[in-house]
Amino acid sequence: MKTSKTYPKEYVPSDASTKDVEVRQNLLNAILTSQPKKTVQDKDLFKVMASRRSTRKFDNTRMVEEWKIDKILAAADTAPTAGNFQGFEIFYIRDPKTKEKLVEAANNQPHVNTPVVLVFCKNPSRVKLNFPPEILAKFAIQDATLAAAYSQLAAHALGLSSIWIGMFDEEKVMDAIGTDLKPSSLLCIGYPAQKRGPRSRRKLKDLIHIV
Repeated sequence: MKTSKTYPKEYVPSDASTKDVEVRQNLLNAILTSQPKKTVQDKDLFKVMASRRSTRKFDNTRMVEEWKIDKILAAADTAPTAGNFQGFEIFYIRDPKTKEKLVEAANNQPHVNTPVVLVFCKNPSRVKLNFPPEILAKFAIQDATLAAAYSQLAAHALGLSSIWIGMFDEEKVMDAIGTDLKPSSLLCIGYPAQKRGPRSRRKLKDLIHIV
């Protein structure tokens, strides 16, 4: 029995037209493993993690290729979640006016208006586990946070930069994107105006506590 494919409103992965891809897992694998010819991407996970750096200055004249967006969203889909119920939703913002509203909602941070803006929202109603509502809400924010982190690493592996936005007015964000789901973070992605190396971090001996 063939399974029909469904996608969020106005979003269809660029690989979705492939005739032999009929189920979600096959589509996911196709997106994650596909790569246009003559394209270089970093597949060394540890190098990606070590070299990633947040950026606030993007080249807004350079659009992000659709196949890269597909991979970033597919990466979010692979993140671990409580009970594998995926208690989160992703709003992929394309509308310029909505981006402007998000800039205002995020304390007028101009870098929120980038080529790719993803809003990660908590959806505890998806978590079908027998726990109190406050525990389900905790699972949902963890799910959304992990999905955003996977997306951020995927973006860097694809030669892009990003900035994680955690300071915003929840109600204004919800109103801007038209949802009653509370946002956990905004992830703004694009080509950096200038590439910079990673900043120094705490020494592991100061970070790790053995009990």
